[in-house]
Amino acid sequence: MAEGSGAGHAAPARRGSLAAPLATWVATRAVLLMLVFKVFTVPGPDVTHDVLIIYQGWFEALKSGIFPPHDVTWQYPPAAALAILSPGLLPSLHYDAGFYVMVCAADALTMALLLYAGRRGGPRAGVWVWVAGIALLGPTAYARYDVMVTAVAVAALLAAARRPRTAGVLAGLGAMLKVWPVLVLLGMPRGRATRRSWTMAVLTAAALTAGFALSMPGALAFLSYQTDRGTEVESLGALVFHVARHFGWDGQVLLNYGSVEFLGPYVDLVSNAALALNALALGWLLLWRLRARAWSAATPADAAFTAVLLFTVTSRVISPQYTVWLVGVAAVCLTVRGSRMALPAVLVVLATGVTLVEFPLWFGHVVASDWEGLLVLAVRNGLLAAAALIACVRLWRATVSGREPAPRRPRYRPRHGPDSARARGQRRGHEQGQEQAEFSRAPAPDSRATTP
Repeated sequence: MAEGSGAGHAAPARRGSLAAPLATWVATRAVLLMLVFKVFTVPGPDVTHDVLIIYQGWFEALKSGIFPPHDVTWQYPPAAALAILSPGLLPSLHYDAGFYVMVCAADALTMALLLYAGRRGGPRAGVWVWVAGIALLGPTAYARYDVMVTAVAVAALLAAARRPRTAGVLAGLGAMLKVWPVLVLLGMPRGRATRRSWTMAVLTAAALTAGFALSMPGALAFLSYQTDRGTEVESLGALVFHVARHFGWDGQVLLNYGSVEFLGPYVDLVSNAALALNALALGWLLLWRLRARAWSAATPADAAFTAVLLFTVTSRVISPQYTVWLVGVAAVCLTVRGSRMALPAVLVVLATGVTLVEFPLWFGHVVASDWEGLLVLAVRNGLLAAAALIACVRLWRATVSGREPAPRRPRYRPRHGPDSARARGQRRGHEQGQEQAEFSRAPAPDSRATTP
């Protein structure tokens, strides 16, 4: 009777725990859709410009069977064509409307995956990270295709524990959408899981590349366009030039290769330094992989989050939509018991909120390199750098040195007063019964024994 009553209370409690994040997701996504459909707008540049002009132009070229010819703004692997063409699945809608609907569908899929991951009593913090993180980024989240890419990466990371081949296929697809999702395989356990996942990732990426290269001209042109990029005004290295402009540096801020970049003296030096930091980040990750000894259920997600943080912070470009990647992988971390990434995840969510201020609200200040722009960039990039550093330290301590303490699990307390009191009484009665039984089985003292 008591057990049935407890189970009956558990089901409504579980449904109640889902109601709040689902309601918040619906409310915040309705606001995002109203923003991109321009029911109302936020100050600053029009974030939907890329969809209305650039993406739609790519759509027309891709629909004709070729990649955008001689277009330096096309800097993506060939499978990105699938994301750009996806609004064609909704022919009754104009391209931009179809794109926003498809992004919202990818957002909903990611939410469903995270909820499913926590279906057996796992942590719900990851769900809230996704709900809050995407909302805090504002309309930019729905005006770029990064939510679609992140949905694939989240699916790969959640599949890694039990289905390494599936994880490899998804990571390979993600890498052909925007390269970075291949990092989700970095923390796969040594042995069979690593071999299976990486083999499938390589085969999937090779098959997609070959298919696009043979069927559509210009599939690999993105390689040359990507290498020619400079230092974008929102990157960590750009802070050098923002400060230098106050001391007479005579460079310029111009639209270059599809982004707003610094051009002028020493820009190549800073850009090359960013590439060197990328190489150092890769070297540290490889060293960690070789030195790691302790693997837990949280290690694949924690390692993926650390890797994406490192490559984001050291990049020559930190566009606002890059925070979508970090929010997605952080959300996966916080659906796994034992993750050490709670603090870095919080810092990423805070950085995402600051990113909305940086773009589009204060982007004019950023381009002008005035003190408001310098402040918002320093705070956003500082939060991301701090998150990366903390993530590296915690990952190393948890898997290499073994000095990182495991997160404390909250003590279980029954939620319902009458049931919990009854349960405590039953446990006390059971314990007393056991003590009496043990006493009755104890041998009686020998009456013939004499005292010394």
